[in-house]
Amino acid sequence: MVEDCVVNSSLPPGTENNASSPSLLPELVVATDQEPAAFIVRCVIPSLYLLIISVGLLGNITLVKIFVTNSAMRSVPNIFISSLAVGDLLLLVTCVPVDALRYFFQEWMFGEVGCKLIPVIQLTSVGVSVFTLTALSADRYKAVVNPMDIQTSSAVLWTCIKATAIWIISVLLAVPEAVYAEVAHINDTDNVTFTACMPYPQNDEMHPKIHSVLIFLVYYLIPLTIISVYYYHIARTLIKSAHNIPGEYSEHSKRQMETRKRLAKIVLVFVGFFALCWFPNHVLYMYRSFNYNEIDPSLGHMIITLVARVLSFCNSCVNPFALYFLSESFRRHFNSQLCCRKKRHRERSTSYLLSSSAIRMTSLKSNARNTLTSTSLLNGQSLRQEVSL
Repeated sequence: MVEDCVVNSSLPPGTENNASSPSLLPELVVATDQEPAAFIVRCVIPSLYLLIISVGLLGNITLVKIFVTNSAMRSVPNIFISSLAVGDLLLLVTCVPVDALRYFFQEWMFGEVGCKLIPVIQLTSVGVSVFTLTALSADRYKAVVNPMDIQTSSAVLWTCIKATAIWIISVLLAVPEAVYAEVAHINDTDNVTFTACMPYPQNDEMHPKIHSVLIFLVYYLIPLTIISVYYYHIARTLIKSAHNIPGEYSEHSKRQMETRKRLAKIVLVFVGFFALCWFPNHVLYMYRSFNYNEIDPSLGHMIITLVARVLSFCNSCVNPFALYFLSESFRRHFNSQLCCRKKRHRERSTSYLLSSSAIRMTSLKSNARNTLTSTSLLNGQSLRQEVSL
């Protein structure tokens, strides 16, 4: 998976599958000696990578800035989304540039330290992404299926602790990458020596097979299965709630359920993008791992490889823009950041706070006349934590 980025960057294009036979080069290398194929490989593809980096940095940095600088946006879901954005930034500034450089240099350019450190950073980033999405799904499950269990105090603190724990676990799971990675000097059949960063021992055929299967299970299949179970129960609860809302409180309950439904939809879109963007890379990595002593020099294999890489990198760009289209509040803040309309943003924030205070006061006065005041306050606290999206 992300290991593939290191392999592809450390070896001359086409030698990713067989380090012992680096002289077998596919159409990608042959094409670089011809026009206009040389222009496409050397210029268009790196330009595409540069576009991915630029768009991803713009979206994720703006997202993190909005959540950090606006106290009203510091809710439980937003903390997880901010952590997700930081993980995407980590991938954008490490794996994407390293992979792009393979079109300019055929040797590993980052030394022994880089050979051990970059795979750890890359796998950490993917771990943060998928584990955070799982935590977000669990949070939406709790908000929709068991709304009375939502913590009314210190929820933000506990969420920060959970987000930190996800980072620690992701780093620990990635540490073995540094143990096996090593810089190797390989001779081809023309007695030309080149330097490569090998992610696992060259003479161990079982290591890549076991590694690719474990990566697929831990960083893709198992988390997505857990998320699917959460969303099955979320969907069932939302369907049942549409038919079991007390008439007396139907309007309040409908608004509450619509808010939770919208937030669950946002998380589901994030999960969908992750599953779609990373699946081809997982399949390709397992295919190469189980055919470690063979090489596919076809142009079709090169195109599939490029598409898989670009898709996986694009996943680090799409979340801020998905949030932009799905969240009116985030879209307002995002436009304010890009257009530098700080004064107008402050006026709207003040208006929002005043209107929110008026609504809360009206709600408190109304609830004082009935026997369900405590339940309404609890639900109000829950909505206040969620509505910031």
